[in-house]
Amino acid sequence: MFSSARTSQILTALASQPGERLTVRDIMTVLQDRAFAVLIVLLGLPNCLPMPPPIPLICGLLLALVAIQIVVGRESPWLPGALLNRSVARADVERAVGRAMPAFRRLERFSRPRMTFLDTPITLRFLGMVILIMALGMLFAPPFLGQIPLGLAVCLVGLGLVERDGLVILGGVVVGTVGMTLSLGFVYAIFSGIESFF
Repeated sequence: MFSSARTSQILTALASQPGERLTVRDIMTVLQDRAFAVLIVLLGLPNCLPMPPPIPLICGLLLALVAIQIVVGRESPWLPGALLNRSVARADVERAVGRAMPAFRRLERFSRPRMTFLDTPITLRFLGMVILIMALGMLFAPPFLGQIPLGLAVCLVGLGLVERDGLVILGGVVVGTVGMTLSLGFVYAIFSGIESFF
């Protein structure tokens, strides 16, 4: 599903596209066989910082859509036409890539293809289920801060897929387990509070 290009190379290619604006369709074309992995990272990133509703909800729903497609074995992600036709200024893309590049290059110094058995179609479908669970966890996470562990976990899994680094993927799963525990505790507290009124 994923080629040998590194994250920084993909981002550089994205930022160097011609034209004043880039549609989501243009971005997907650049991502090619890395589209799933990079989408996972992009949808996880907003949740790595304190974000007010409905941002975690929107990211969680879109991430769930991507995860379901991984589970069913699609070769490339499907997105609604209305979303594919939306555009962003190329300058904004270039600015965002410039800010993210140092972090990705630091990761690339540490990351390398490891435990590549996690790159098999069957394992990728299993990881799709894991991502789906974390996406649903985002929907019920405590507001503002509760989604941060899940956002970080999703980013690690996505980056691990881009870099074909099973160790980073497993790190994301571990962090995701912590995040899911917090989300389930939050849901339990809400239901316990509701029951106390009856």
